[in-house]
Amino acid sequence: MIRLATTDDIKAIENTYTELLTFEQEHTSNSNWKLGVYPTIKVPQEKVPTKTMFVLEDNHEICASMVLNQDQALEYESIPWKYKATKDKVLVIHTLCIPPSKAGNGYGRAMVEFAKDYALKHGCKAIRLDTYAHNEPAKRLYQKLGFIISGYGTILLQGLIKEDQVYLECKLG
Repeated sequence: MIRLATTDDIKAIENTYTELLTFEQEHTSNSNWKLGVYPTIKVPQEKVPTKTMFVLEDNHEICASMVLNQDQALEYESIPWKYKATKDKVLVIHTLCIPPSKAGNGYGRAMVEFAKDYALKHGCKAIRLDTYAHNEPAKRLYQKLGFIISGYGTILLQGLIKEDQVYLECKLG
């Protein structure tokens, strides 16, 4: 079940971030996120009250989370988006996280399909997102689900982590 996150979910969401980032420290990093830098408990603490954080719950356990809103980073302005839409007609997916212990269960697909339905119900014409340019699993997933690559850029994530980004979008309707 995918639903709005509540304050009771904040610690569980943080635990998924910690699990993923600890795993990536020990193995290889697909996300380029950094433990203790981003994402942290601050993300759900800020987003849950705004009703923009969603979780996938399975067997009473948080298995995935993401933020859905219309906040496009400044860098989005320089991307040659293929699908033209005003900012109020674009939904943005942020910080989609599935911890390694929950990978391979279709949760990423379910979250993206939920985002598509949510966007349509809210009158959006496109979904946009960015991810680490070398995050091949995420790029494959998004492209399999109808997203196209619209551009690349380099940012300073949270003002601390230099990151090559890929910007993807999906036309709705």
